[in-house]
Amino acid sequence: MELEKQIQADMVSAMKAKETVRLAALRGIKAAILLAKTSEGGNGEVSDADIVKIIQKLVKQRKESAEIYSQQNRPELAENELAEAAAMEVYLPKQLSEAEVEAELEKIIAETGASQPSDMGKVMGVATKRLAGQADGKLISTLVRKLLAR
Repeated sequence: MELEKQIQADMVSAMKAKETVRLAALRGIKAAILLAKTSEGGNGEVSDADIVKIIQKLVKQRKESAEIYSQQNRPELAENELAEAAAMEVYLPKQLSEAEVEAELEKIIAETGASQPSDMGKVMGVATKRLAGQADGKLISTLVRKLLAR
């Protein structure tokens, strides 16, 4: 709930400062949180961990949209999407570097006793939980595949 209050306070400051891109990004986050709270099966509460997952999803959507806009030769729209993504990333935990992720994955592989590519599921299960919010799933899976292929 602390993160939600922070987002609300930042929304007010963005309004006062007339920061349109940041305000649009924060409104997107706020709308997604509200949607999660009122969805079926929801209890009306959203934890900070859930909010981080929501923001990660929104950032990924913005980056994918920017890539599509770039392919369609629409740089002004791509810039706007990337600016919103950057404004949202402020609320995410610090991302680990590729080397840090690889070191962590080597520990996980040793813990699980995985030794061949068919053990990827075991490693991914532990890795996605342990590195949640700190590394992209695509990067994790690529590195796990590389490490198990040795």
